Amino acid sequence: MDAKSLFEILVRENTEMLVAYIRAGVRDQYAVDDLYQETVLAAWKRLDDYDQDKPFGPWLRGIAGKLMLAHYRKTSRAAFPIDNQSLQWLDDRFDAIHLQRGDTFHDKLSALRECVDALPEAYERPIKMRYTEEKTLSEIESVLQLAKETVKKRLSRAKSRLADCLERKLRLAETQS
Repeated sequence: MDAKSLFEILVRENTEMLVAYIRAGVRDQYAVDDLYQETVLAAWKRLDDYDQDKPFGPWLRGIAGKLMLAHYRKTSRAAFPIDNQSLQWLDDRFDAIHLQRGDTFHDKLSALRECVDALPEAYERPIKMRYTEEKTLSEIESVLQLAKETVKKRLSRAKSRLADCLERKLRLAETQS
């Protein structure tokens, strides 16, 4: 297999993870798209630097992280600044996801979506508002007409339920394979 074909396969396998990583650091969807493309192009140009004994995903995230930092240096209107420490924290979270059971990032993401959809309404709505619609706690309080502490508790309990659900789903997937 030639380098181009191998690169295309590795990028395809890591696309969802890479977009999620960039999106966690950059809120503007146009910037996310641009940074994704810049990352893939930079990775292709630097393919000879890639250590094939190491996972491809973290290498891509490293490139994307540097590009995100450059993006924030160029744009003074950045609403969600990020620094090296934040990028390291984010990269650690993605490494932890990678270590969880499940064949691909897509499998893990699908399992998460199923778990979110299975939450009781009292937990599902605040989770979707916070992480899909990117609403602030104040906005969630206002829309749901709940106290701030109630919103915080519901989000915390929902995350706990999601973690349990994911663990069960990924453990079940592992036993079925």
